[in-house]
Amino acid sequence: MRFLVDNQLPAALARYLTARGVECAHVLDVDLGDAADAEIWAYAVANSAVVISKDEDFLYRANRSAPSARLIWVRLGNCRTKALLAAFESAWPKIESAMAAGDRIIELR
Repeated sequence: MRFLVDNQLPAALARYLTARGVECAHVLDVDLGDAADAEIWAYAVANSAVVISKDEDFLYRANRSAPSARLIWVRLGNCRTKALLAAFESAWPKIESAMAAGDRIIELR
């Protein structure tokens, strides 16, 4: 499974997930740093990537799109990168389980 981290989240998250053995890129890595949400979503769908974002706009896209379109919706408030990575570390088993179950939208709180 591939993941694509949106601009509101640090590139460190993509590097962290990659270090864990997860195929992950940040939008900056794929030249989508200045892209509109629609372009990012289209790229993710075309590349079978799960979008990781804080942007509520992607929630609406995930609810309207094809069943293959998936989202990890980060609902944490503003926090330091260290706290964000700790939240992903703690939640990762649940995220993997939800992905395996076919959940299209996973909230990280």
